[in-house]
Amino acid sequence: MARKKRINLALQGGGAHGAFTWGVLDRLLAEPEIEIAGISGTSAGTLNGAAVKAALAKGGTAEDARENLDWLWGQIAGIHDTRFAPWLEVFPPSVIATALEYSPYLAMAETLEQFISPYDTPFSAQNPLARIVERFNYDNICCDTGPKFHVCATNVRTGKLRVFTGTEIGAAPILASACLPTLFRAVEIFDPETGRDESYWDGGYSANPALEPLTQDPDLPGDVVIVHINPLHREEIPTSAKEIANRVNEISFNSSLIQELAHINSINEMLADGRLKKGTMKDVLIHMIADDGLMVKLSEATKVYPNPAVIASLKAAGEDAAEAFLDRDLSSVNVKPTVDLARLVC
Repeated sequence: MARKKRINLALQGGGAHGAFTWGVLDRLLAEPEIEIAGISGTSAGTLNGAAVKAALAKGGTAEDARENLDWLWGQIAGIHDTRFAPWLEVFPPSVIATALEYSPYLAMAETLEQFISPYDTPFSAQNPLARIVERFNYDNICCDTGPKFHVCATNVRTGKLRVFTGTEIGAAPILASACLPTLFRAVEIFDPETGRDESYWDGGYSANPALEPLTQDPDLPGDVVIVHINPLHREEIPTSAKEIANRVNEISFNSSLIQELAHINSINEMLADGRLKKGTMKDVLIHMIADDGLMVKLSEATKVYPNPAVIASLKAAGEDAAEAFLDRDLSSVNVKPTVDLARLVC
């Protein structure tokens, strides 16, 4: 039997757009040549990663992980009554995105967010994801078998990244990783370094997701597959208020990833030209699975509003993108990178 190709997964956040990552993972898990060695996740990426880790730990199978992801996204699609306009379901995601952007309900919600803090209303204390996250199998998620799993959250006071690993992971860190500050109150978690409870927001503000836990671990392979759901490039300049706000969000949630990739590129260049001795630093091989063509047609509204039709389309797109990656790049995994970092970050 051929040796499996070991990879790390870096899973971005992006609300309901994380259904794209669901599709990617579903296809990768079905690939017999792939072994998932490590996972770093932020927000929706954390939820997807937790579902995979919980299933693969303690001898679980890839099929168990696929079933766990199916359960997770069935629960997410049921968070809200998403069928207030069932006729929308017959349209493509781009049409649904436009309709949601200009829905009076969402316009009112966005207006209220500018004047009312989550701390002003009692119902904002409960994140609707809590009922899902609390049902995860933390004995498996925190154990030392299966993929190494890292959860990213942002310390509100310092603005710095905190990465939760192993027994540090629980419902609170996962909810913190997906805590949008305009919608939910910060999640309080004890920090042994400061000796007090600290407040945490979505990890995307400081790392979307963090690559260092994957690239600095000597037990993990050098290959990192980034499942990218926030478009890096938009050809058209945004002009409406909604378009501008959406693009600002995309840029800010990509900035930390670009900085980490630039650092990796510098290390790789120094290893290649001899300025760093081979073996002193890991030669990191970056790969990426994305569908910017679809993502640029969606919007902030489709991130926060888990519409079943959009979720289904995103999952299918993720499966197709993963299939294309395997057809095009599987032979390069554990051999060479398939992303031109110099071109991407410079």
